[in-house]
Amino acid sequence: MDGKRVSDSSVTMAQMMIPQDANPAGNVHGGVVVKIIDEAAGVVAARHARTNVVTASIDRMDFHYPIFVGDLLFFKASLNYVGRTSMEIGVRVEAENLMTGVVRHAASAYLTFVSIDPKGKPLPAPQLILETEDERRRNCEAKARRATRLAERNKEGGCTGDSKR
Repeated sequence: MDGKRVSDSSVTMAQMMIPQDANPAGNVHGGVVVKIIDEAAGVVAARHARTNVVTASIDRMDFHYPIFVGDLLFFKASLNYVGRTSMEIGVRVEAENLMTGVVRHAASAYLTFVSIDPKGKPLPAPQLILETEDERRRNCEAKARRATRLAERNKEGGCTGDSKR
């Protein structure tokens, strides 16, 4: 299986935030943003693997600034790491105020997707070709996040069994 470059699967999606996306104060619900983040990351994973993919985890979700009705959001998603079947995608959300032109880094997230076959079993994903220093840095950071996720999963595995009350 040949490797693929980060740029081969990266996407930028745009969506205008409208009143149905917001609470009465005019702030966009976080869940609306998370849903689109998941969709953008899923597109990246599917483009890379060329298979069906599923969300395995959202490692981190940070909101840096509020998002308002009327903001145009840009969801910039790209691969950071590819394991045997899993892929970490980073998504940066930028909010542009269309009246002022001001663009803010509004949110960011790291998601893990798994490539699957028609029966839902994991499939190998193509290797990731890193071309730039920024891609190598992101890959190194993603490996550290993966190690943390695996350590947490192993620690949680030791907490099985029913506790008596």
